[in-house]
Amino acid sequence: MALSVDQAAAWMAKAAQLIEADADRLTDLDRQIGDADHGLNVRRGFREVATLDAADYPDAAAYLKKVGMTLVSKVGGASGPLYGTFFLRFAQALTGEGAGVVEALGAGIGGIQARGKAEAGEKTMLEALLPAYEAAQAHAGERMWDAVVAAAERGAEASVDMVATKGRASYLGERSRGTMDPGAASAVLILRAAREAMGA
Repeated sequence: MALSVDQAAAWMAKAAQLIEADADRLTDLDRQIGDADHGLNVRRGFREVATLDAADYPDAAAYLKKVGMTLVSKVGGASGPLYGTFFLRFAQALTGEGAGVVEALGAGIGGIQARGKAEAGEKTMLEALLPAYEAAQAHAGERMWDAVVAAAERGAEASVDMVATKGRASYLGERSRGTMDPGAASAVLILRAAREAMGA
């Protein structure tokens, strides 16, 4: 599945819209187990991304590379470097011969794992992203994004019952149980935006 620069721009525009609408909930989730800035940070970053003009870039890879650089440079906390790395690796994968969206998604998630030194089960954004990638691999083709989003939503819900072992939330130990990971929640929004931009 190839990705056009117009689709990539539509993805980022929708992500910015969804995050804008849900920023208060993301911040409230972070208030319960973190430092109450996740919603503010990702909103700030995607507002900046929304100002990029896709017409300035020759292809989706160049555009998404700029998206990644923007998030790294403009967003505080952990979310900027992590989401920035995701889009940088996603863009890099798109330049590979025969690489499509599924491969790029895997590369982006791998970048988050490497940068955050995290794995499944540690109550991070990976709780949504890793099942999403598995669904993309299993359903490549028609209706793929429906399966991706459903898997991400289930993963984010599963994070509620987990005890955080990474980041600020890990300081709470057992008290981190009972709240959805805010990174997993924002990852779901980004994948919902992808579904809208790239089709079912």
